[in-house]
Amino acid sequence: MAVNLVNLENVTVAHGSRLLLDGASLGVSEGDRIGVVGRNGGGKTTLLKTLVKAEEPHSGRVTHTGGLRVGVLTQDVRVDTALTAHSAVLGETAEHTWAGDARVREVLDGLGLHGIGLDSVVGTMSGGERRRVALASLLVQEWDLLVLDEPTNHLDVEGVAWLAAHLKSRTSSQAHLVVTHDRWFLDEVNSRTWEVHDGVVDAYEGGYSAYVLARAERDRIASTAEQKRLQLVKKELAWLRRGPPARTSKPQFRIDAANALIADEPPARDDVSLQRFSAARLGRTVYELHGVTLAFGKKTLLAGVDWNLGPGDRVGIVGVNGAGKSTLLKLLVGQQPSDSGRVVVGQTVKPAYLSQEVAELDPALRVLEAVEQVAKVVDLGGGRTVGASTLADRFGFTGNAQWTRVGDLSGGERRRLQILRLLMGEPNVILLDEPTNDLDIDTLTALEDLLDGWPGTLVVVSHDRYFLERVTTTTASLMGDGRLAALPGGVDQYLAQRVRSSPAVAPKAARAGDSRAARKELSRVERDIARLDRREAEIHAAMAAQASDFAAVAALDEQLRALRTEKAALEDTWLELSEQLDQV
Repeated sequence: MAVNLVNLENVTVAHGSRLLLDGASLGVSEGDRIGVVGRNGGGKTTLLKTLVKAEEPHSGRVTHTGGLRVGVLTQDVRVDTALTAHSAVLGETAEHTWAGDARVREVLDGLGLHGIGLDSVVGTMSGGERRRVALASLLVQEWDLLVLDEPTNHLDVEGVAWLAAHLKSRTSSQAHLVVTHDRWFLDEVNSRTWEVHDGVVDAYEGGYSAYVLARAERDRIASTAEQKRLQLVKKELAWLRRGPPARTSKPQFRIDAANALIADEPPARDDVSLQRFSAARLGRTVYELHGVTLAFGKKTLLAGVDWNLGPGDRVGIVGVNGAGKSTLLKLLVGQQPSDSGRVVVGQTVKPAYLSQEVAELDPALRVLEAVEQVAKVVDLGGGRTVGASTLADRFGFTGNAQWTRVGDLSGGERRRLQILRLLMGEPNVILLDEPTNDLDIDTLTALEDLLDGWPGTLVVVSHDRYFLERVTTTTASLMGDGRLAALPGGVDQYLAQRVRSSPAVAPKAARAGDSRAARKELSRVERDIARLDRREAEIHAAMAAQASDFAAVAALDEQLRALRTEKAALEDTWLELSEQLDQV
C-alpha cells in the first residue's frame, strides 16, 4: 500500500478578487508521477506553493506525512550569487568524495555543468545557467517528493530528453509533481495529470495524451456547450492518433471513444494543398544559402553552408546551445550579415520574425488596440478571414481581457500578444525562435491550429519536441561543427547522432570508489526489481478478482504496463552495472 505523503482538504486560496483554488481536496502518494496543466495565471504555481506549505490557504488544511523530504524548483531561481557552482550543487564535498557517486556524475554531465565550469561564480552566470545549477542541486539529493515548476525552461532538446530519462530512473517510491507546458515531457515522465481551471483541480490517469483523450471524452459525454474548444481538442486527438509511433502509449480503454469522436476529422494539415497555394503566393524562391560562412568570435557557426528553403516548406531547427540556431534566423531576415557566401531572398518574401525577446509596446495601449494597430482583419488563406477581436479571443484574450492595458500584462500574456500581432501582419514566411516560451497548453493548441491551415513557409527553432512534430514536416540540425544537416528521422535521429558524436572516454582502471558505488547501486536496483515483481503479482491477482469490472481491469492494466516499463529500465541499468563491475 503506497504511503500518503501530502493531503489537501477543502483548500481555498484567493489572490485579491481571483479565486484560484475553491475547496480543492487532493492527495499525493508515494510513487505518484503527476503533471500539472492549465492556463497561465490559472493557479498551477499557487497549487504547488500550497502543497509544499510555502503559501497558507485561506481555508482548509494541508498536511504532510512525518519527516517528509520535499525538494522544490521554483520559477524564480534562488541560488546564493556569491557561491561557485560546485558549492551551490555539492556544498563543501571534495571531488574525490563525489567523483565515485554515479548519480552526481550523471547530473553534472546531463545538465552540462562541466561546460559552465564548477568553479564559476553563480553571480556571473546567465539566467538559464543559474536555473541548471538550481536544478542540479536538487537532483543530486534524495527526496520523498520533488516539486518542479517549469523544469525544462532553458534546456535544449537534448537536455529535456536527459531530464526525462533521469526522472524515470529515480527510485520508484519517490513522487514528483511537474508544472510544464512541454507536452512531450508530460507524456514521457508522468502517469497522472492534474488540470487546474476555474478554482478546481480535475485529476486524470495517464500522461498528456491520455489527458487529452479523457478530457474530450468527458466533454462528449456531458454534451458540453464549449464547441470551439472541443474542435481544437478533436484536432489534437486526430494528431495523437495519426502521429509518430511515440504517441501510441495511450490507455486502450479510451481508444474506441477517441476513434468515434474523430472519425470524420480530417488530417491536421493538407501539406500538398498548402504547398501548392504557398507557391502561388511566394514563387519558386524563398531563401537560398550558397556557401555561407559565419563566425561568432573564434567559433564558426556556419561553414560553407548550402541550403534551399522553398515555398510551403515547414522546417524545425534543432541543435546544441550556442550552435547558431537564433543566428541562422537573424541571417535569413537580414539582421545578421554573413562573413562569406550569398543569401538569396525571393522578391515576394514578406517575413515575420519572432525573436526570444518580447517586443516593447506602448504600455498605455489596450490589447485590442495593439492588435488593430497591425490590422483589423487577417486573411488566413483558402478564403478564410478572421477579425482582430476573434483572433485575440482564440489566443486567450477573451471578453474584457481585450481591454486590459499592455502595461498590466504578464510576461506570458505579452508573448501571446507578440505572436498575435505577428500573425495579423499576413506574412508569407514565418520564422519563430522558441515560440513556446511562457505559453500555456491551450494557447499552444490555438497557435498550432492557426499554423495548420497557414499557407506559407515556416521555420521553427524550439526545444519543444511536441510543437516541432506538430507544426513542421522536416527537421534540420546545427550540431555545433558548422554544418546544417537534414534529419529525415526528426528529433530522435538528432539525439541518436548526439550520442554517437559524444567524445569517447578513454578506458582507465576503475578506482575502488567507483567499484563500491557501482555495487551499492546494483544492490539498490536489485531491491527495486524485487519490489516490482511483488507488485506485478499483486496486480495480476487484483485483475483476476475483478475480471467482470471492465473499467477496473483497464485501470489495472495501465498500471501493469507502466510497471513493466519501469522494470525494463531497471533491468537495463542492472546489466550496465554488471558489465561495469565485470571490467573492474
